[in-house]
Amino acid sequence: MIDALQALQVLLLDSTLFWLTLTLLAYLAAASIHQRSGGNPLLLPVLTSVVFIVLVLTATDTPYSLYAEHTSFLPFLIGPATVALAVPLYAQLPRLKRLWGPILVALLVGSATAILSAIAIARLLGASMQTQLSLAPKSATMPIAMEVAALSGGSPSLTTVAVAITGVAGAIMAGWLLKLLRMDDPEAGGFALGLGAHAIGTARAFQTSDTAGAFAALGMGLNGIATAILLPLLLSLLALS
Repeated sequence: MIDALQALQVLLLDSTLFWLTLTLLAYLAAASIHQRSGGNPLLLPVLTSVVFIVLVLTATDTPYSLYAEHTSFLPFLIGPATVALAVPLYAQLPRLKRLWGPILVALLVGSATAILSAIAIARLLGASMQTQLSLAPKSATMPIAMEVAALSGGSPSLTTVAVAITGVAGAIMAGWLLKLLRMDDPEAGGFALGLGAHAIGTARAFQTSDTAGAFAALGMGLNGIATAILLPLLLSLLALS
């Protein structure tokens, strides 16, 4: 009986269907808990579901590489999901035309601040040059941040962790910070979320309103482009490259 259970465990842990189902159920359960809590930012679905999956991987002694292999279909969905963000963004086109000036200024200031603050804090804490370069694009969306880090001499794997932490932290703290600043404008708040916390921040903005989500999607997309352009320029000015 014990041998049969062990064989079943091995079979399940090496099953794509098992890991995909577990991941989706974990997220749905986390989303339900988040909703029942009244939208408590500490119970953000992406955070609690990740913690649960990590606990399962640890308890079953399953390497992350095996989990990533069996759930490779999920990252593929990021592309279509990102393209789909163009739909609510198009609905805000009249507002975008009216606000293009403030958007451009906020983009340049926000993107430069995200890059320079990451480098400055890492340097003050005695981080190596590679670590500084890995953290610099942390506010850009994952694919762009990894590529920028690799081209600038950083570590893409470290950048992946930094991007994830930035997104979760931004989504958790955004509500408190916006209240502290007395900012209730969905356009400004959404754009700030997308610019500072990329896809996770965008998802959080859509929980507020379609307008906030659309401007968050704009901020995420534009900041990815701005980071790829500004980082080499800022590194040259700082003589870090």
